[in-house]
Amino acid sequence: MSVDSLRRAAKESVSGLPRAFWWLWASTLVNRLGAFVATFMTLYLTLERGYSASFAGLVVALHGLGGVISSLVAGVMTDRLGRRPTMMAAQVSTAFSVALLGFMQQPAAIAAVAMLVGMTSNASRPAVQAMMADIVRPEDRVRAFALNYWAINLGFAISAAVAGFVAEYSYLAGFLGEAALTLLCAVLVYLKLPESRPEKSDAATAAAEAEVRLGTVLRDGRYMGVVGLSFLISLVFTQGSFGLPLAMGEAGFSTGDFGLVSAINGVMIVVLQIPVTRFIEHRDPQKLLVISALLAGYGFGLTAFSGSLGALALTVCVWTLAEIINSPTQMGLVARLSPLHGRGRYQGMYTMSWAVASLIAPLLAGGVIDRFGAGWLWGATAVLGTVAGLGYWLLMRSLPPVEAPVLIPGPVPGPVPEVRPTAA
Repeated sequence: MSVDSLRRAAKESVSGLPRAFWWLWASTLVNRLGAFVATFMTLYLTLERGYSASFAGLVVALHGLGGVISSLVAGVMTDRLGRRPTMMAAQVSTAFSVALLGFMQQPAAIAAVAMLVGMTSNASRPAVQAMMADIVRPEDRVRAFALNYWAINLGFAISAAVAGFVAEYSYLAGFLGEAALTLLCAVLVYLKLPESRPEKSDAATAAAEAEVRLGTVLRDGRYMGVVGLSFLISLVFTQGSFGLPLAMGEAGFSTGDFGLVSAINGVMIVVLQIPVTRFIEHRDPQKLLVISALLAGYGFGLTAFSGSLGALALTVCVWTLAEIINSPTQMGLVARLSPLHGRGRYQGMYTMSWAVASLIAPLLAGGVIDRFGAGWLWGATAVLGTVAGLGYWLLMRSLPPVEAPVLIPGPVPGPVPEVRPTAA
């Protein structure tokens, strides 16, 4: 491919998206550049502070529990207070709680503040996702979610590399650095991002509040089916962080080997997310979700037959491709099924599915490997991927197509309305 072709492809990948999206994208990148706590919490507790692995596991679990709780609360706040206030409140409180965690000495205080960090750091996600659905046209959403996911992984990759060197000298500097970058993200939101929550009349407000509550989300059969399938596929994907290192350790591989293999995941996402998204963004989401579920399940399933580092690297390539396809496609489906004036609650429920999976996945991996062996864990991922693929196929058979909006030349001045299919 020529240089001109590459330039044209890059331009097409980023063209047509509103200015507000790019400020939101920049805030995501800045936020992920400071992801110190999530990456180094276990090492901080065990190596720096000398706590046991069981206590570190408890703290990580409490951090995840905080994320589960905040998903629903933040979803309600996103609809009631607005996207921008929710993001700012989440980011300021995250900066405060992360800095506070760096100074905690007593085990109970560390555990309590870690749970607070989990709550605050997860609280901005429903607002970010709802704002993205507000400001991006339906036909551009898969591309927009892919670019945002690319920013998350790029920021995380840079953060992990830099923070590793920082941690060698001072863990406290890492905590304070994350707090500073999170505050910078809040300032960016305050200065550059306008509120995107759709305007409603007083009568419409009262009617919408009566219609869209958390109970409304739970009664939305098709949407809760998406949430359930998201939970299943999350159980599979999170084994890259929990099951894979345990299994590789039992098989005699070193931590360096795991680091090398896991780095393939981040590198592939950074390199391939945008070109793959350009290839899939206008293709049938049903087929994409089914294919990604099968690739994820059997990609991890093949780990059972991978006795060398090269073979393990190939399995990572398979399930990383599944992740690249699944994330923007599923986010586009979530936005499509979310009502205009209830996007925060709907996005909060979706975010919770990943948070709950992150709690259960370590228990699942550890329990299955200890009692039955790693082969059974990888067999279970293949089963989960198959079930998820079948679920996506059944769920989306009767999903009406999105009506193409009438495009008006020039920038889109605010939230983009859409016709939402009736829930099953």
